[in-house]
Parts: sequence; C-alpha cells; structure tokens
Amino acid sequence: MTQDRSNIARSRIIRFDRNFLDPDTSLSCIGQGELGGKAHGLTFIRDILRSELDPQEFPQITIDIPSLAVICTGVFDTFMARNHLHEIAVSDLPDNRIAYEFQKAELPFEVLGDLRAIVDQVHMPLAIRSSSLLEDSMHEPFAGIYATKMIPNNRFDPDLRFRQLVEAIKFVYASTFSSNARNYRKATGYKDEDEKMAVIIQEMVGKRYYNHFYPELSGVGRSYNYYPMQPARPQDGVISLALGLGKFIVDGGSAWNYSPAYPKVEPPFGSVEKLMKGTQTQFWVVNMGDPPDYDPTRETEYLLLENITTADKEGSLRYLASTYMPHSGRLSIGTGFKGPRALTFAPLLALEELPFNPLIAKLMAVCEQALETPVEIEFAMTFNPHRFGFLQVRTMVVPSGEVRVADEELANSRALIASTAVLGNGIDETIQDIVYIKPQDFELRHTRAVVPEFVRLNRKLQSLERPYLLVALGRLGTTDPWLGVPINWGQISGAKVIVEATQSNIKVELSQGSHYFHNIINLGIKYFMLPPSNHFSIDWGWLAEQPAEEELSFVRHVHLAKPLFVKVDGLNSRGVIFKPQE
Repeated sequence: MTQDRSNIARSRIIRFDRNFLDPDTSLSCIGQGELGGKAHGLTFIRDILRSELDPQEFPQITIDIPSLAVICTGVFDTFMARNHLHEIAVSDLPDNRIAYEFQKAELPFEVLGDLRAIVDQVHMPLAIRSSSLLEDSMHEPFAGIYATKMIPNNRFDPDLRFRQLVEAIKFVYASTFSSNARNYRKATGYKDEDEKMAVIIQEMVGKRYYNHFYPELSGVGRSYNYYPMQPARPQDGVISLALGLGKFIVDGGSAWNYSPAYPKVEPPFGSVEKLMKGTQTQFWVVNMGDPPDYDPTRETEYLLLENITTADKEGSLRYLASTYMPHSGRLSIGTGFKGPRALTFAPLLALEELPFNPLIAKLMAVCEQALETPVEIEFAMTFNPHRFGFLQVRTMVVPSGEVRVADEELANSRALIASTAVLGNGIDETIQDIVYIKPQDFELRHTRAVVPEFVRLNRKLQSLERPYLLVALGRLGTTDPWLGVPINWGQISGAKVIVEATQSNIKVELSQGSHYFHNIINLGIKYFMLPPSNHFSIDWGWLAEQPAEEELSFVRHVHLAKPLFVKVDGLNSRGVIFKPQE
C-alpha cells in the first residue's frame, strides 16, 4: 500500500473511546504510533466498500468489517523497552522460551484501562491479530508469518477475561521474533529492528453452537490464480472455502477451491469416493466450554479441532454440504437426507440459494480496482441471519516479464523436472545443490521424521550461502502429516526452487497458493507442483546416480559440479529444470 493510502487510512481511524461495539465507529486505536499493515488495509478499504457496494444489490446479506481496536506500534515499543526484552528477542533462544519471557513481562499501564473496558462490555469471542509495519509492504507481504490468537472471552469473571486478553496480546508480540518471522525478514532483506508490531483486537464473526463458537463459512479469495482449472483463466481468480475458523485454510487444509467465474465447476477429484476422502472432514472452533489446560504460549489454547459430524449434529451445514446416497453412489445437494456429508458448498455455488458468489466477485473487483493490483481477501460468514464479515485485504505479486516454456522443452531428455503447474516467473542459473526425499519405500507416515532432516540441511546450506532445490513428496507447510511434511517456511528458507511431487502411494491434493506459498512466491522462489495428473515426472534415476554430499534416513543432499538451468513461464504456469550440461 502506498504512503498516500496509508496516510488516508490513518486519518480515518479514531481514538479509542471505550465503546468497542459502536457500529458508527467500528475502527479505533489505542496508544500512539503506526497501525500496521492489516489495520491500514481495513481502514483504507472501509470507505471504498461503503461507496462502491450498493446495499440493495445484496439485500439478504449484511456486509461489514467487524468492530476492532488497534493497539498502535508505540505500545509495542514501550513494552519492549520497559521490560528490557530486546536482547532476549534477538537471541538464539527457542520460540517457546522467547514466548515465555514475553508472558512474564508487563504491558504498559497506560493501555490497561482501555483493554479492561473492552472485556467489561464485550462477552463474545475476540480475535487478537498481528498488524506489523512490514505487513504493509507492497512487494513482500508477510501473510501468515505472525500469530493470531482466538480467545473465548465468555467467563463470568472479568478478571479472567482480562488476563486472557493480555496474554493473547503478548503472544502476538512474541511472534514478532519467532524463528519463522526472523528467517522471513532475513530472506526479504529486512533487519529485526525494521519491524514493529501493532495488534488488532477484533470481534469474531461466528455463532455459538453449544460449547463451540465458529463461523459456518470462512474463506480466502484471490483475484489472480496461479492454478486455473479449465475453462478458467488466471485473471478469473480463485476462492478457497472451509467450514469453521479460517485457520483451516491458512494451515493448508483440504479447502474447497473454485473459480468465481465458474462456481459450478468442481475440483477434479475423479469420483465421488475420492471427493468424499479429499474434502474437508475437520474444522476449527473456539472452545466455549470447560477451560483448557493453561498454556498462554500455545496458539490453539482455546481452540478445538472437531469432525464435521459434530457440525452436522449442531445444524451448521445447511448451506455448505451435500449428502452421499449409498444406493445410487451419488451426491445429493443439501442435508435433507440421511447419510455422510461432503463439504461441497453446493447450496451456495450450484443452487445459488444466496448471492454469495456474486458478492465475492464484486468485492474482489472493488478491492482490485481500489488498490490497482491483484488482491487477496479474507472473510467469514454466518447464516440466518446472513452476515458477511470482511476481515482483510492485501496485495498480490503476479508474474511479469516474457519467459516462454515450449512443449518440446517440457519433453526434453535433459529435463530433470517439468510441470504444467508452476508458480513464479523467470530463469535461474545459480543452483548446484539438491535436497530431496528419497522416493523408494517413502510413505506419508514418515513425514514428521523428515522435518529435522530438512532443518539440518537447510541450516548447513544457509550457513554456506548456497541456495538449493528442494524436492518433497506430498504437500509442504500443512499441519496434517498425512497430507505431507508439516514444516514451516523458516525451516526451509534457504530453498530457491521448491517441488511438491506425488507418486503411486502418495496421491494427495497439493498446495493451491495458500498463505505459505503466497509468501514464498513474493520472495521470487519458484514452485513446481507435480500432481498425479501431471504428464511429466522427475528423473529419480539421474538423481540417484549423483554422488551424495550427505545422506540421511529419508533425505538426500546432492552437490553438482555445474548449476541447474531453471526456467519458469509464469503467464502459462509451466516450468522446466534442466540437468547441467556435460
């Protein structure tokens, strides 16, 4: 976002007056300093939505930005200085130790009254979200790098609710100095001292179902799609939908992905049975019941991961599910029949029971026009009454420059890896190191064991300042080890080209531009996807013939005498990695 837009946004946020839920002043600030990227995005786009969205166009749906207060960066500066935390923050201590030290520290007393006012008047869940200075960057969006913590805020004792809020704020502050965040800053050329953290305290969009609180629908929309399915084009965009909290999408879960230009075109599962196995079966909720084990340094302290059968019993699948009919082997839209449910979102997308998809398309077009670049938005929705909560907007970086990969290059015998599903753009001739999972006898039950091996080799190659090609089987960055390797960006931050592949015993849906890969692509890292449907494969035999510099239980490291030639055609989402010339 440009400085002019930042100044406009800053001028339209008001001083916090301890009336958090006032619909006429839904954005306010606590303390001095900057608002950070997320808050700037929301304050800038608020007036755009008011002027460009006609309420009569979508009369069934209330569209709003949930009430929020921003703790400005000056409070963070004071917190760090008064508690003498700078030395600990930039030390080599593990993340949990840094988080613990931050929890022992005290927030500035000047803001405690305002924070107490929030919990005194609000008795519903709150999302405590990062809004750092660098999250405002146009070219290096820090999506998913810093923490969010959800708190139930429903206990009778206001002192307990106040403590939960304070602990959540300190948890977000500590995430500024996590290994993941520090590695990302290093990769983007920033120093730790360049970063300051503002914190958003925001009303959660959702409903209470017994001892659970969650939105029936969460989503991420991108106005540019790196993986369009025919007949969609990249500029048609892509929407990812999930039941429950948006954490499921952020963590790389099996969200439902579709093009807003073709909402009735389903992902290519191939069969109803594969669809039932490949769609979302679990969802995140805020725990409104018995208190959990006390652990203020854990992101999911107040969250539960539930099965969709729970949502079915709670009656929250009305607009989201289809039902499997065993006698016909088909899916019937809706929940009016008994049987296993599949989250296809067909009542919204196929039957159009609400103008959901037109609303999403309109919002993305409005945001893209206002920011003059492709955008990513986050949202959450509840039904009966129908409320659409606009949670975030950020810019995207899309491929530029003229690089073309021809059909004959993809099929060339010198190709080590070729794919027609690639993110990034351009040519790279600097990589001589390859780190890859050995395909023989590898199974998804081994994915956790791969993590320390990746970490070890990443540290070694980073210390030697040698960028490398990383080849993984299954999905990277997921929290589900049965989908792939549960690793974060900081643990593979030295990789300059990344490949996700499948094989006969590992057929999972690969990443579709989640937050994790959104950040990687903005670093100029090229990402290849080789799903089972890909016509090309990896030359595993050639890799095995190369002498190993280091061989671990599941991972092998090869150093080549000459560099690879990496070529990516971003416009057509295709790329090839050529073996070195003899």
